Amino acid sequence: MPWKLSNDRPIYLQLADQIKLLILSGRYPAGSPFPTVRELAAEASVNPNTMQRALALLEQDGLLIGSRTQGRAVTTDESLIQGMRGELADQIYSGFYRSLTELGFTEQQIREFLHQKLS
Repeated sequence: MPWKLSNDRPIYLQLADQIKLLILSGRYPAGSPFPTVRELAAEASVNPNTMQRALALLEQDGLLIGSRTQGRAVTTDESLIQGMRGELADQIYSGFYRSLTELGFTEQQIREFLHQKLS
């Protein structure tokens, strides 16, 4: 996976957001084993401590479950995943809607635009 990192926010927050998206999109299905800190850190070209910090955030959110003997796994709580997925979709839609209204689109024009793009 190509990691997209910039200097505008802390790296661990960017990593956590990208991993969260991978989980919510189903790339890492509910209950599946999760790669190790070292594997992910090497893949993203970051310090393992930075990756550990990102994964700790996802554990706090409940998306990852840690076990001393088995490593990490994605939560089996499908309702948590679906709820977070819906929240993220709402955030994306709100940003989209706000951007179009700032461009001067009316609600009707936004509906027509969406209809045109989905057809």
